Amino acid sequence: QVQVVESGGDLVVPGGSLRLSCTVIGNSLSLYEMGWYRQAPGKQRELVALITAHGHAMYSNFVRHGHFTISRDDVKNTVSLQMDNLKPEDTAVYYCNTTPMAFLSWGQGTQVTVSS
Repeated sequence: QVQVVESGGDLVVPGGSLRLSCTVIGNSLSLYEMGWYRQAPGKQRELVALITAHGHAMYSNFVRHGHFTISRDDVKNTVSLQMDNLKPEDTAVYYCNTTPMAFLSWGQGTQVTVSS
């Protein structure tokens, strides 16, 4: 069974940065178009960014320019999300999964909390 494991979340002050990492276990990452999703308290899970198998990145409309950067390393089987200039509204549990449909089992996610 293919699994994903997310890591890198933390408590940061507004304006801070974090780098999230997602490792795919059980199959080659190169097979998948991958995305980072997030779920804030009381809200539905939403797609933040995706990266195609060819490395083309796309971001949801609410992502400000330079706010998030998604990347992939098919050798290490990882997908990363660099998060800069974080704001309190970025507080959420962040998950990775395939796109456009999330057909892998969801991991536990990684908590990002932005607070002073």
